[in-house]
Amino acid sequence: MAVFEGRFTQAEPFRFALVIGRFNDLVTSKLLEGCQDCLKRHGIDTDPQGHQVDYVWVPGCFEIPLVARQLALTNRYDAVICLGAVIRGNTPHFDYVAAEVSKGIAAAGFQTGVPVVFGVLTVDNMQQALERAGIKSNKGWDFAMSALEMASLMHQIRGSAAAAYPPNAAVHQTLPAAVKSAIAPEFSAPDRQVAEADGEKSP
Repeated sequence: MAVFEGRFTQAEPFRFALVIGRFNDLVTSKLLEGCQDCLKRHGIDTDPQGHQVDYVWVPGCFEIPLVARQLALTNRYDAVICLGAVIRGNTPHFDYVAAEVSKGIAAAGFQTGVPVVFGVLTVDNMQQALERAGIKSNKGWDFAMSALEMASLMHQIRGSAAAAYPPNAAVHQTLPAAVKSAIAPEFSAPDRQVAEADGEKSP
């Protein structure tokens, strides 16, 4: 057996996509800066003209899951980082958006097998959002760390599976004798031919 654990070194081969909501861009732009800083310090080229990080801007948080899923389906990225901010107001709008965004981002990861990082702040007011986007700490850094760790972890798991089951290797399953007898056909080959000749259908 083995122990798999994501690492933060040797991240140079990885590719990332960042999906950023424009709504509340005062907050999301700061999260983006924190995310980029973390990736740079771990050897990732964050230049939009480079080959390691792509940036996709969407109108708001509600649109993030759809785009994140489409990006993950391309199989071009080792992880997708979703950045946004949903701030509570005087209507139930916050509850609907926050719930759907969180479910959608989780579903994007489940459905594609690509790590999709939930980097959407859900806060009561702008002060709380700004505190998490640089005033006290920048959660963008944490979101990037999660992406690096998950990219490394998934790379290890897939590499281990590929080594255990090479693409051209045939995998044979042997059924116990009791199971074989339980699912054995009622007719042997000669009996089946006789039955079909008599107009009966073999099971």
